[in-house]
Formats: sequence, structure tokens, C-alpha cells
Amino acid sequence: MESLNNGSGFNEVELESFQRQIADRFQDLGSVSSDELLSLPWVRKLLDVFLSSEEEFRGILVNNKGRLMKPPLDRLIADFYERSVKSLDVCNAIRDGLDQIKQWQKLMEIVICALGHRNVNKNNTNKRILGEGQVRRARKALSELAVGLVDDKDSSQPLALRNRSFGRNNNSSNSQSKDQHRLGYFRSLSWYVSRSWSAAKQLQAIGSNLVSPRANEITATNGLAMLVFTMGNVLLFVMWALVAAIPCQDRGLQVHFYMSRQFPWAASILSLHDKIMEESRKKDRKNTSGFLMEIYQIDKCSSSLSELTGSVQFPISEEKEKELRQRVEEMGQVYEAVTEGLEPLEKKVRELFHRIVHSRTEGLDCLGRGHNSE
Repeated sequence: MESLNNGSGFNEVELESFQRQIADRFQDLGSVSSDELLSLPWVRKLLDVFLSSEEEFRGILVNNKGRLMKPPLDRLIADFYERSVKSLDVCNAIRDGLDQIKQWQKLMEIVICALGHRNVNKNNTNKRILGEGQVRRARKALSELAVGLVDDKDSSQPLALRNRSFGRNNNSSNSQSKDQHRLGYFRSLSWYVSRSWSAAKQLQAIGSNLVSPRANEITATNGLAMLVFTMGNVLLFVMWALVAAIPCQDRGLQVHFYMSRQFPWAASILSLHDKIMEESRKKDRKNTSGFLMEIYQIDKCSSSLSELTGSVQFPISEEKEKELRQRVEEMGQVYEAVTEGLEPLEKKVRELFHRIVHSRTEGLDCLGRGHNSE
């Protein structure tokens, strides 16, 4: 039996280097201010951390193909890819959540156009007097926005009925057929998010039986068992953080991370977990449909505008109109932040989805069963 530092294949130095990089990346994610945590740019950075870590993980596996088919590593690798399949449903749910935010963005645009002195897409600074029609239109949009922002677990989300996924973006039937074959007809194809689907249960399924490898497994796999365990925890945490930030049905954050602080990366991941949980316990964020910072900002400025428009009397006083326009400017700033951050994040989630599909196919090829249907 080979030792971890015998100079052949994967060794202890590589394992420590990989784990230290994971630790540094998550420490960097946790070093931001509370205003940056869970923002659109932060979530995008989180996915970059996963993609970078996964690329290194995949490279190590490719360089150790001969070991992957030997027990117990073959089982551990297969378990990891089973978790990754489950994460595809989370990716689809997250994209639906991003679509929901787009709908809120449209409602914000209605409010800004109705109450503002300029169109959100044009720099027209000519003021106009606010009339009852504009205020009524803004109130209606604000009312719809308020309903959407609340995390109502009993309601049936329209999102749940959408029958599409990252795997079906190509309109070509030949390409579509080829993609389906490449996916290997996963047990969960993630073509849609059904009414009964639960983000909370899916996270529990991803984390099921994710336990630290025994000493004999680490030795038998020359340390690769610990590599797989580390990446499994990174996958679980990233999916958990996505569900925490982005609206999706039956959100639930009660996921247990079974990791000893003796692992180099554990402290930084657990610290970040605690920070996100601390945000979730804040009074003004408890009932929101997602802890994304921009959702909090939308909620805050829309609530302020709803209260203000509800007390408006006509003809509107100059003082009230000035206050109203100030609140509209604040909403305009949030609107711009959402506009700038939403599309890049959606592209990053799509990249994540396809990376997981590709890596699983490649990994199972190494195990000699990459194209078998499950």
C-alpha cells in the first residue's frame, strides 16, 4: 500500500495545497462587508470559486485515472457524481428564481416610469407634474411587487410549472438529441421543476451520507478519498448558498454540515455559513423570498414608496413630490444594480449546470461506464 508522500501519483502535498486553496477562497468570500454579502456580484464570485475548485478537482482525477476504478475510490467517485446530478435540479430552480427577479424588475420599471421625471432607459430630465393616474399605476405595481417579495410557502409558484432547463437551450433537434445522449438520461433529467419539488429536500439529498472518509479509505486511495469529500462539501455549500440567496420553492436552510474543524477549509466554510444564517435571522429579512441583498433593497425601497404613495393627496404638494422623487431615485439605483448583475449571474449559473454535466460524463467515462443509462 502506497503512502501519501511516496512521490508517485497524488501525494500529501497536493492534497494540502488543494484544501488550502479551498480555505483561502471561502475566507475571501467571507471577508466582505454585510452590504456585499449575498449580493449579485458576490453570488457570481461564489460560483467562480466552485468552478475553479471543480476544475482543479477534475484535473487531479484525470491524472489519477488508474486509481479511480479501484475500491473504495470507485464508490466514492460514483457517490459524488450522484450528488452532482441532484444539484442540476437546484440550478434549474435558481434560474426560475432569477426569472422571478426579472418580473420584479419590470414592476420596478413601471413605478420608476410612472413616478420619475425621466424614463429609466433615457436621460430625459424634463420634469412633469404627477397626476392621479401615474400614482395609481405605481401603486398597482408596488402592490404586485409586495406580494411577490413575500416568501409564502403555501402558495403555488407559477415558476413551478415551467417546462424548460439549461439542457434545452438549442433549437436544433439534432443537437438536442445529441445533448440528451450525452446527458446519459440521468435519473433526474432536470427538464422542469414540478409543483412537488422541494429545495429543502433536494439539499438534504445532496448532503445525504456525506461523511468524512475513514483512515483506511484515505490510505487505500492515497488521499484521493479526502479530495472527493472536500469537493462534496464545496458542492453542498454552494447549492445551499444559492437556495439561501435566490427565490425558489420550499426554501429551507436547515442543512447540517458534518465537517470537523481539523480540515483546513472547514473553518472558513462554517464561518461563512454562520454569517449567512445571521442574515436570515434579521427581523427585516425573515419573510423575504430570498436573502439576496438586491431583494432586500427592492423590498426596502418599494415599502417606502408604497407608504408614501398611499398618503398622497391631490393636488400634490411640492414637498411631497420632492420626497416622492427622492424615493424613486433610490429605486432607480436598485434597478440599475439588478440590471447590471442579473444577466451575468444567469450566464454563470448556466455555465455551472453544463460544467456539472460535462464533468460527470467525463468522470464516469474514467470509471468505464460513462454512457450507460441509469
